[in-house]
Amino acid sequence: MDWSIFEATLQGAKPDKTQTSRGGRPPLSNLMMFKIVILQDLYGVANDETEYQINDRLSWKRFLGLSLSEKAPDGSTIWLFREMLTNTGIYEELFQLFNAKMAELGVITHKGKIADASFVNVPKQRNTRTENKVIKEGGCPEAWEDPGCANMLAQKDLDATWAKKSDELHYGYKDHILCDQDSKMITDFWVTPAHVHDSQVLQCLIDEKVLELWADSAYSSKELREWFAKHFPDVKLHINEKGYRNRPLTDEQQSNNREKSRIRARVEHVFGHMSGSMGGMFIRTIGQHRADCAIALKNLTYNISRFATLARLKRAPKMA
Repeated sequence: MDWSIFEATLQGAKPDKTQTSRGGRPPLSNLMMFKIVILQDLYGVANDETEYQINDRLSWKRFLGLSLSEKAPDGSTIWLFREMLTNTGIYEELFQLFNAKMAELGVITHKGKIADASFVNVPKQRNTRTENKVIKEGGCPEAWEDPGCANMLAQKDLDATWAKKSDELHYGYKDHILCDQDSKMITDFWVTPAHVHDSQVLQCLIDEKVLELWADSAYSSKELREWFAKHFPDVKLHINEKGYRNRPLTDEQQSNNREKSRIRARVEHVFGHMSGSMGGMFIRTIGQHRADCAIALKNLTYNISRFATLARLKRAPKMA
């Protein structure tokens, strides 16, 4: 893995400080701090726990280029670096930079894309029904705007929403993705509150690189097909059909759905890896601004992990 591809972008967002005196600790490398963030998302650990694990594990120190005597950055320093990534917005550039390198190596082929979305939960808010109603309408409960409630308001997420799927309740956001059919890498994504339906965001992810598209029945609508016919008529759609009350799917339609799902189901492996091996689909942030960055970094970490797997299986060339 050639981590130097990220160096120029990180340097542009936050120039490395130069040490002006002989005393004190040498300045921390932006690239090392970025690798710490990737470790956090790869193993699902918080800031203070990350500091402890770096000091405890020789493998983490070797990965970061720290000597045995060097101490890890503290939790506050890691938090501040994440804030820098959030406020500068370079997380999107870092995500696209890695994808461009994957396309250059032939790992991402763009032969076909798979669309899907998954909930990303955040800590639940204990609000009253009246307060939740005001928040859902885009407002802020009047009592929270009192100057004496400033600290409480800082801990309230006014962007996250509730959503129900089957019998499961989710509170937070939704990660809408396009996945490369061949490599199972995430090629694009969009973050919304949890209540936004999957089909409402698909148009934001489609561009001229999409030649074929697979999706489940959540994307099966007349309006969406008409939009494709108007804006991207050359895209070949493989969208599972949906049954309705008093109009169930025919045997032929069910057979077609099973055939489409043989490829469409590959996207489930993406979210399955995040849920089972990356600490789950859960973030501890407040507000969509920070959620955008946290979910983008989670998607980027998955792509890096996926590339490492493909390289180990010799299905992708190694980066110099």
